Amino acid sequence: MKDTPAIVASLSLIEKAALLSGANTWQTRAVERAGIPAVWLADGPHGVRKQVGSADHLGINGSEPATCFPTAATVAGSWDDALAEEIGAALGREASSQGVGVLLGPGLNIKRSPLGGRSFEYFSEDPELSGRLAAAYVRGIQSEGVAATPKHFAVNSQELRRMVSDSVVDERTLREIYLTAFEIVVREAAPWAIMSSYNLVNGTYAHEHPHLLLDILRGEWGFDGAVISDWGGSNDAVAAVAAGGTLEMPSPGFDSVRQIVAAVESGALAVADLDARVAELVDLVRRVTAAPRASVDLDAHHALARRAAAESAVLLRNEADLLPLAAGTSVALIGAFATVPRFQGAGSSLVNATRVPTLEVAVRASGLTLTGVAEGFRRDGVRDDTLHLEAVALAARADVAVLALGLPEIAESEGLDRSDLALPAEQVRLLHEVRKANPQTVVVLSAGGVVETPWAMDAAALLHAYLGGQAGAEAIVDVLTGAVEPGGRLAETMPVALADTPAAGVFPSVARTAEYREGPYVGYRYYETADVPVAFPFGFGLGYTSFAYSDLVVDETGAHVTVTNIGERDGADVVQLYIARVSPAALARPVRELKGYAKVRLAAGAAQRVTLPFTDRTFRSFDTVADAWQVEAGDYEVVIGSDARTDRLRAVVTRDGVTLAETSDAAAVAVPAAAVGDADFARMLGRAVPASGWGSGPLGENDPMDRLSEARSALARFAFRILDGRRRRAEAAGKPDLNILFLLNGPFRVISKMSGGLATSRLTAAVLTLVNGRTFRGLGAVVAAYFGGRREEKATKKAFDAAATNRSA
Repeated sequence: MKDTPAIVASLSLIEKAALLSGANTWQTRAVERAGIPAVWLADGPHGVRKQVGSADHLGINGSEPATCFPTAATVAGSWDDALAEEIGAALGREASSQGVGVLLGPGLNIKRSPLGGRSFEYFSEDPELSGRLAAAYVRGIQSEGVAATPKHFAVNSQELRRMVSDSVVDERTLREIYLTAFEIVVREAAPWAIMSSYNLVNGTYAHEHPHLLLDILRGEWGFDGAVISDWGGSNDAVAAVAAGGTLEMPSPGFDSVRQIVAAVESGALAVADLDARVAELVDLVRRVTAAPRASVDLDAHHALARRAAAESAVLLRNEADLLPLAAGTSVALIGAFATVPRFQGAGSSLVNATRVPTLEVAVRASGLTLTGVAEGFRRDGVRDDTLHLEAVALAARADVAVLALGLPEIAESEGLDRSDLALPAEQVRLLHEVRKANPQTVVVLSAGGVVETPWAMDAAALLHAYLGGQAGAEAIVDVLTGAVEPGGRLAETMPVALADTPAAGVFPSVARTAEYREGPYVGYRYYETADVPVAFPFGFGLGYTSFAYSDLVVDETGAHVTVTNIGERDGADVVQLYIARVSPAALARPVRELKGYAKVRLAAGAAQRVTLPFTDRTFRSFDTVADAWQVEAGDYEVVIGSDARTDRLRAVVTRDGVTLAETSDAAAVAVPAAAVGDADFARMLGRAVPASGWGSGPLGENDPMDRLSEARSALARFAFRILDGRRRRAEAAGKPDLNILFLLNGPFRVISKMSGGLATSRLTAAVLTLVNGRTFRGLGAVVAAYFGGRREEKATKKAFDAAATNRSA
């Protein structure tokens, strides 16, 4: 294969334009005469989902079998970079073995609200933890010659109307909270690709956002890879090329090709911009086709998935040291998740697991004695007294009752956000009844995020297993029996109630804009600064042994502390470094922020000297006046903690830096987003707060299709009632219809962008003519646009094929 500049120079205009969009749902276009083969892309944040038959982007149709590892939200509980890199390498091997060159993951968006429907795919509410773990995944994946694709860049927080929602956020919050994790990944792992998000950021779509893609990603951070649109996330192909967006997926047919060619020929798009994007795509192809296919040991990968799930589970309660359970303990296994585990989320990350042992099977294979199994409750939440009575009777006959509780599939899925943080009422009622029958009750939670726990005192022990992947049930038993130490720590705060969360009342936004009025006070930064009580703090987790911290020394390089296992069992702990400003500050900041951590494993009685190094991120803040990162001179407290609320050791350090002018920082007080007024938010933004309404004019190509309900056309309103009826029926049945959700939440432009060439932008415009009340003219335009589009597609494909045939290599 020639070098990249030579390849780019050999391509015709139409070939260049064609390389910047997909050939179909999952492959790039090939120009074989120039030595550019097609490359497979596949979903894969926690397992490869390669579809070789009927393809879709929502996880509906089947895919090749692959190891389903624990989700990102689960692995985040491990706080273990080395483990994350192992998982990444395993994902890379499986992708390589299936001929996949680009794996779409990991996901690392910040969890602005625990209601986020896709939170199971993301690591944490904290950018330092998210960034380091994601960087580890990327290093692992790319060690196998497969491109990792960290996603979704950027400020992608909600599923509702995700393709049209405009994230309105001030520059400081953008930099400190929502971009820092991506910065860590780019600087420390050099990903070969990044996926842009669906949403707009401050009025501009992410895939055509020059400030994000050119100024920051490429200019400041030095990213040299390809920016790939989320599926259907490209809005304007020409604007994307000019702004740094490389590849549009899935295939929009040749519609975007024609637009790019016309823009270059008219002078609206610079050839240099086009060539830069083509070079990025060629570099990506070169990188992922350099290594031979890997071979995979699926047994070893299952064992890794089991270890990862066990080391990531978080023990939240252990009254009177009920756990670990001794061999021979009789166990009543109760709950619908005991025989049909919930081990992953729904949507595009859905993996066709190679095997899925159940909790029942895992208990039978352990040293425990299984007294019996009872379903206990229905997954759909419908009351069933017979199931309850059977479960309570069984619980009374065993030494310990293990309740497998959790959120049903309908509660967490790509395409919709959660409506509350409550565990289903019937599960809570069952817990109360079982605890009365057997005080030795252990609750095991299966959920992709946090839940409210007003019922926690009814659990003698509480293990949050998150979504543990295909080996999750075996991992749970490993933890319950003490075969594996519960070394997991929460990567997100568990609030007392939804009303306590910083975005309560405004998330998800139903308006055109999603206003991030809480500023940098996300997760524990809010709870700690505003002194809000929480159920379990960020970083919290129990083990089966105890640790002591001593001899803190802080120097220019970092914090050094001795950690000693003072218990009688081997165990693991996570040493956490938080930084707090002591001197008066011109820039207000949270009372503490995580700036480092280390996972430590020690034998009983052993000690280890641990260093938590300072980095260029440790003391910095983003100064919007200077438009730069600054270290404000003064005193800082270095806090070594076992969670965000439990300090073990402290020391004060003085740092040189700049002296900043006093500012009227609107983020000076941590208050919930709903309490921040327009004037304060405008000061944060440095501009007027943009209008949040949809307007009353005709519907446009970037209006969500659920606005068909208010269309001028009666035919369009009827179509909405049909679609919405299907949505309601699916949700009532407990299984969301992702296709319908995608359509209703998506903009009208997906008619052409997601059609693979069956529809063009002309057809979308014609549909809008009909929708906006000009029914007969619209119908005529639809027919003309369809047949005209088919002719255009054939002509463009013919021209592309001719170019590839007639030009010499």
